[in-house]
Amino acid sequence: MLDDALKTQLKAYLERLTRPVELVATLDDSQGGRDMRALLEQIAEQSDKISLRTDGSDARAPSFLITNPGVDSGLRFAGVPLGHEFTSLVLALLQVGGHPSKEPEQLQQQIRDISGRFHFETYYSITCHNCPDVIQALNLMAVLNPNITHTAIDGALYQQEIEDKQIMGVPTVFLNGQHFGQGRMALAEIVARIDDSAAEKAAQEISGKAPFDVLIVGGGPAGAAAGVYAARKGIRTGIAAQRFGGQVLDTMDIENYISVRKTEGPQFAAALEAHVKDYDVDIMNLQTASKLVPPSAPGGLIEVQFESGARLQAKTVILSTGARWRAMGVPGEEEYRTKGVTFCPHCDGPLFKGKRIAVIGGGNSGVEAAIDLAGIVEHVSLLEFAPQLRADDVLQKKLRSLPNVDVLLNAQTTQVQGQGGKVNALVYKNRETGAESTLALEGIFVQIGLLPNTDWLKGTLELSPMGEIVVDAHGRTSIPGVFAAGDCTTVPYKQIVIAAGDGAKAALSAFDHLIRS
Repeated sequence: MLDDALKTQLKAYLERLTRPVELVATLDDSQGGRDMRALLEQIAEQSDKISLRTDGSDARAPSFLITNPGVDSGLRFAGVPLGHEFTSLVLALLQVGGHPSKEPEQLQQQIRDISGRFHFETYYSITCHNCPDVIQALNLMAVLNPNITHTAIDGALYQQEIEDKQIMGVPTVFLNGQHFGQGRMALAEIVARIDDSAAEKAAQEISGKAPFDVLIVGGGPAGAAAGVYAARKGIRTGIAAQRFGGQVLDTMDIENYISVRKTEGPQFAAALEAHVKDYDVDIMNLQTASKLVPPSAPGGLIEVQFESGARLQAKTVILSTGARWRAMGVPGEEEYRTKGVTFCPHCDGPLFKGKRIAVIGGGNSGVEAAIDLAGIVEHVSLLEFAPQLRADDVLQKKLRSLPNVDVLLNAQTTQVQGQGGKVNALVYKNRETGAESTLALEGIFVQIGLLPNTDWLKGTLELSPMGEIVVDAHGRTSIPGVFAAGDCTTVPYKQIVIAAGDGAKAALSAFDHLIRS
């Protein structure tokens, strides 16, 4: 299961264990059970502090518990955690073995103090780049609090559970048997949802902060660059973000950021946050902006209000709220979102193995998604609204070489249909003839571009007809002292490198505004 290089690396990590770790496996004769046994035996060989038992009696087989001898902890994998989940496995071994987490001590203590019993179940796929954050967060909670248990379940291994619970996207989390959430969730976000007083306390603490010289709203590449450049000027800098990293967290491969030959979105986002934390920047996560209040008089403070109830004031503000996936806007789409309608082929593709699916959008993202999915699913129908695909020629050639892909041009999606709580068909119209057709399928992957996260700014400052914040060459908006950068603005070409440059420019412009005011 593990090559020599990985064994050597794992052995080095396991030297950090400070107390014994016991692996208790419940195995069967399936291929998954044999793979799990092989993996656990190899892990146990790498450290004299790890022992393996195969007499487990869990209801799910194969599965294994990570615990300490004589202790019945609540951290379990029902699957073979390789791929993106191998890091989750290593962290679980280290944390159960006494190696401390790097999460803030205040947050860890908050987890220890949570009362009540919570059993989490997370369905994942080993190709999902969003799943590890959720699994690692819940695993840590199970390590810190004996009243919290967590089982990470490989959807590919437990297909019947996927079917029974109609799970069409990962990560999907259940709490005490009830649906808790889907998609990426940070540790602090999960804790806030089960600790009723956490959000209110955080809002009160944030509202009590002194005014910033520059407040950055949004923590993607633009916001991170703005934070670094502002902090380097020695001015009081804050970043309030829903989640640090923004849309980069939902990006799989990044190969066009200059000097970084190849990385993955979550890794890039972690590097952004680590760089910002090298400076004196106050980062406030889990904060979604809801209102911008311009200064009541020239030179006055600008206020930003948040959905949590928090309020912050600043001499200047940089808006870098990014963008989100554009929806189709057709009947049935919202009803069947996460029940067959999805936006992430890397995360959710394995759940549609052997099924018929559609990809909406003929740009690079759509064609790349169709190519990737063609290797997993039975058949792909790619629908493009325009008379021709917009993807690069090399991608189009690859797409058309695949035997299980159909390309439908001039195709306008008009309806998503479903039965039994999940998608079973897509209706589209031929824009040339007006004829309607129905595709029988089980999944729809939407890849039709982005919408700026600016709804909360309508009526406050100037927006373009597309909802983008109108900015000049300096990143200035229609309100003095308010700047904007990144995918939420009218700057063309929504790229990470451009957003980062615009964030730096906006910070320098804000500093110039401060010294001139």
